[in-house]
Amino acid sequence: MASMLEYIKIILQKVSFDRRLFEKELRKAIRMLMPDEVKRLKAWCYERFSSVHLPVLNNCFTIVNPTV
Repeated sequence: MASMLEYIKIILQKVSFDRRLFEKELRKAIRMLMPDEVKRLKAWCYERFSSVHLPVLNNCFTIVNPTV
């Protein structure tokens, strides 16, 4: 069975064409995950989507927890 983090990665990849949808799903994911999973998600998102959604990533990950 896939982890919640892996499921969220699939969702984010599928909605990455739309900034608003991507941001909505990312915010939902951050609320659902444990802090260590959020750290892994953050690293994965920046590696994968920073060229397209950098402002969204900065906004979502800064607001949620500046130390993550």
